Amino acid sequence: VQLQAFGGGLVQAGGSLRLSCAASGRTFSSYAMGWFRQAPGKEREFVAVISQSGGTTYYADSVKGRFTISRDNAKNTVYLQMNSLKPEDTAVYYCAATAKEGGRGSKYAIQDNYDYWGQGTLVTVSS
Repeated sequence: VQLQAFGGGLVQAGGSLRLSCAASGRTFSSYAMGWFRQAPGKEREFVAVISQSGGTTYYADSVKGRFTISRDNAKNTVYLQMNSLKPEDTAVYYCAATAKEGGRGSKYAIQDNYDYWGQGTLVTVSS
């Protein structure tokens, strides 16, 4: 599976942005899809994950209520709608795919559980 994230850019605090991640291959629906981010000088951290069917989602506390992850299996695409953006949301955002299913949501916050990664897209939130 090859992943390509796009949709990043510069936005003012309080604004919105939607990221997309397009996947190649015909097995997209076999993978749970996650978003991670890495701020300057910091380690990469988990943002959100969505199950293979799209029926289950799990978010980091820092984005809960502001970000929404969704997917369209017919288009092999996962989205991250980001609202009420804050300067601390500035980071390179990565999408990732894992073949794991079920279990606790916290399992999907572990980067080593993912099989494929996209190249990242930069989101900059100005104050």
